[in-house]
Amino acid sequence: MKNKKSWLALTVAAMMTVSAALPVFAEGTIASIDDLPGKVIGVQLGTTGDIYASDYEGDEEGTVVERYNKGNDAVMALKQGKIDCVIIDEQPAKAFVEKNDDLEILEEDFALEEYAIAVSKDKPELTESINAALKELKEDGTIDTIISNYIGDDTKGQFPYESPEDVDRSNGTLIMATNAAFEPYEFYSQEEIVGIDADLAQAICDKLGMELEIEDMEFDSIITAVQSGKADIGVAGMTVTEDRLKNIDFTDTYTTAKQVIIVKKQ
Repeated sequence: MKNKKSWLALTVAAMMTVSAALPVFAEGTIASIDDLPGKVIGVQLGTTGDIYASDYEGDEEGTVVERYNKGNDAVMALKQGKIDCVIIDEQPAKAFVEKNDDLEILEEDFALEEYAIAVSKDKPELTESINAALKELKEDGTIDTIISNYIGDDTKGQFPYESPEDVDRSNGTLIMATNAAFEPYEFYSQEEIVGIDADLAQAICDKLGMELEIEDMEFDSIITAVQSGKADIGVAGMTVTEDRLKNIDFTDTYTTAKQVIIVKKQ
């Protein structure tokens, strides 16, 4: 009897040791938007996903919002079971899911939004000039071609944007603030920032007769950089919101996107 008790005690102790070494998983399954209350939601700091998720924060169900500097950090937290889901833009979500076969995107869209370029309220002439360039780029199909080069199984990589050879760049340099961790809008390829927004900004500079310089920073710092004059524009899959309009102006929109929910496969 004494030996049995000793064996049982050792077994329980071993199980407790193993259990303590395992990650602590968030509880709850999310199959639709209706399941979000009471869950732990991951977002990238300062994004519209962050803004939308904030509506759930502190509700009666005890919903928690965990904020990360990079979308990839939120995705890794989901894989580790620290959070129940990630709310993020559709195209980056697709890129994450393609690289992680244990994740999936819910079929139900979380929100629809439109992207625009952030410009300081002190530079209305620049906003007007960019709007004129965007109008031309929309009308001649350049924006659609840029987007199709990064999005679409049949067109991806087939239509890289190339600047005209005879562009006069005597109007100076346009500094673009971005967060290059948002594929396919802005990301690194061989130490160069590429993507839809990078190509769009280059096409705008080609119209304005300017050089393009891209500065990579945390997403939450972009509006401050534009306000302070550290950057001329902010281009990072940015949605026009009432809160942002208090601090910054936006150009006309250049594309429509979705916010979606990433979860672990059930």
